Amino acid sequence: MKNIYIIGVGLIGGSLAIDIKKNNPEAIIHGISRKQTTLDEALSLKLIDKKATLDDVENADLVIIAIPVDATVKLLPSILDKISDEGLVVDAGSTKVDICKEVENHPKRRNFLAMHPIAGTEYSGPTAALSGLFEGKTNIVCEVEKTTFKLQEKALKLFTDIGMRIRYMNPEAHDKHIAYMSHLSHISSFMLGKTVIEKEKNERDIFDMAGSGFASTVRLAKSSPAMWTPIFKQNKTNVIETLEEYITNLTHFKELMKQDDFEAIFNEMENTNYIKDILKGIS
Repeated sequence: MKNIYIIGVGLIGGSLAIDIKKNNPEAIIHGISRKQTTLDEALSLKLIDKKATLDDVENADLVIIAIPVDATVKLLPSILDKISDEGLVVDAGSTKVDICKEVENHPKRRNFLAMHPIAGTEYSGPTAALSGLFEGKTNIVCEVEKTTFKLQEKALKLFTDIGMRIRYMNPEAHDKHIAYMSHLSHISSFMLGKTVIEKEKNERDIFDMAGSGFASTVRLAKSSPAMWTPIFKQNKTNVIETLEEYITNLTHFKELMKQDDFEAIFNEMENTNYIKDILKGIS
């Protein structure tokens, strides 16, 4: 996979470019973006070797789509129209059902691999790209059986070589699980930030009194609304289900507080401490 085209050279696309190039110095990384300033920045940071346009993907061995999921749904069919029979298109979206459905009957469905590399930070744009972002992280691959074997084999080697673990899942299971493990945490962070901003009117008080606990909990509220709003829209049913369960737990906690039942509160927290054993080793 020598000619690699990355649509969206931000945190995910840029970080993939860095690590793929590190392992495959002979690869030529082409960047595609709606904004020329983004491509100029990516070039200056040496994330990409060349600028390209959407029409150029006919020359691609691999196309990586790393843009918001609503834009991916719209763009993916036309990219598959252009890709050669020997080329592969992958996406890095945080939802999979709508994306997979959009191309389920496309004549070149076999040239598409649906995936979700679970890695990232709260930052966006080319300057957010990081070397080693995917080391030890999981890459969820959906409907692998619908992709030509020789193409999926090349792509999966490319991603395991940069340190990723591969896990297979159907799109429906992916979207349900990721609503709990990622989408809910982002909503919680945004709403915590909103609550503090609304109640603490003095910005200096927020800055001076924000400890590491608050900073780490609200970190995700710095994420891009342009990326996350489409994710919530595409995964609406699952996100609402997770919110209902989360609100139930919050309401229960509030009732225990009202009842002065701090023994029950202690037990709730102690039982939840088990999460540290489950997540041990995740940086």
